[in-house]
Amino acid sequence: MNSPVELQPGTRQSERLGEQIEERIVTGVYPPGTRLDEQELATTFGVSRTPVREALIQLASAGLIEIRPRRGATVPEVGADRICEMFELMAEMEAMCGRLAARRITPAEQLGLQEAHKACEAARDASQPDVYYQLNEVFHQRIYEASHNGFLAEQASALHRRLRPYRRLQLRVRNRMSTSFNEHQAIVDAIIKGDSDLAASLLRSHVTVQGERFADLVATLRDFNAGS
Repeated sequence: MNSPVELQPGTRQSERLGEQIEERIVTGVYPPGTRLDEQELATTFGVSRTPVREALIQLASAGLIEIRPRRGATVPEVGADRICEMFELMAEMEAMCGRLAARRITPAEQLGLQEAHKACEAARDASQPDVYYQLNEVFHQRIYEASHNGFLAEQASALHRRLRPYRRLQLRVRNRMSTSFNEHQAIVDAIIKGDSDLAASLLRSHVTVQGERFADLVATLRDFNAGS
């Protein structure tokens, strides 16, 4: 049995529990086809069934698990090609958000984006990849909002949630957190300068997972699986 789920400040128990379950899914501790029993999970993580149920609902809404009548929650099969396809679409959606944000961002939103970027810097300096990822989500959400296209922001947020565990594990690849922060700086500069083409190009490159970067991600997944 694991120790009880530890909470980050301001984090609901079900959210933190969901993060632990999704990481186990990605790293192969809960492989495709695994049935996620509420009582077993409650015992494993030392919590009641209520936060487990809430966490499973959240994971299902993000597409990370499937909940079916009489079968309960199960882990679906997601191949490497499918993950690459999702990152490919995410890169284009983020590029569009960046392009629009560079044209439409307000002074108040510029300040909010810079504050989110500064918060990421503190997590980078403290070598806290999970904290960095939580703040990284805020950073990207600020860009979605600054696009002033509600439908695009909704779709980008939904796909971002779907890719959460993979994007989080990416930050554990050597030097990736520092590289990510430097890429953020260039993105912030482009958006504030109003250079829509550059902002789009930088965000596309920032999110795209291919070649060596995807190989690094796969290696990270294998390492976590071997160490579990």
